[in-house]
Amino acid sequence: MSPNRTLATTARVLKQLSHDPRSIVLLLVAPSLLVGLFAWLFDTQPGVFDRYGGPLLALFPFILMFVITSITTLRERRSGTLERLMSTTMNKPDFIIGYGVAFGFMATLQAVVTVTFAVVLCGLSVEGPVWQLGLVAVVDAILGTALGLFASAFARTEFQAVQFMPLFVFPQIILGGLFMPREDMPDALETISDWLPLSYAIDAINAVTAGDSGADLFIPLGVVGAFALAALVLASLTLRRKTP
Repeated sequence: MSPNRTLATTARVLKQLSHDPRSIVLLLVAPSLLVGLFAWLFDTQPGVFDRYGGPLLALFPFILMFVITSITTLRERRSGTLERLMSTTMNKPDFIIGYGVAFGFMATLQAVVTVTFAVVLCGLSVEGPVWQLGLVAVVDAILGTALGLFASAFARTEFQAVQFMPLFVFPQIILGGLFMPREDMPDALETISDWLPLSYAIDAINAVTAGDSGADLFIPLGVVGAFALAALVLASLTLRRKTP
């Protein structure tokens, strides 16, 4: 792996994104609009947005980064760009890490915009430091990026990439603790939720909004980071040069 090749990939991806206004809007504006819609919907019901607003900051970036990363990587492969790059000195880790850094940068911008919007304009109540809320949102978005890179290896079309959402995303939304505490779930479902990274992202978000710190925050955050790292490794191992 070469830092120069990795940074070159990062710069190329960011340049491509800068010429795609739709992706920029989807990454930086859509999460805030969704959070704002939710806050507006429950404006007359005090406490509802404070209860669910935090977990939504983990959910929306995760979903959007998963979709955009998987589709973007698939386009690289279908257009032949990936095959041309792999015929040079670039290897799979250079490509995967470069993508991860580029979308990690976009995830940071996304978190700053979305968290600021939720706290300042929508009035989300946060007992802990706001920067911790942003940190969890960034790590969760990176998780979505890593899983998107991994999922793209198994898709042949953009439609197929989106179809992976029921496999990679929906079970985590249902069992992650957004709708009910995980400890109140049936034993079998609670056991499954213990193996889903989004569960720990929601735990970390809830810890920040409740003002908890230390192990209550950083242990689940570390678990999410470990899942993201594992997904990046798997993405590197399963990356294909071209679509059959």
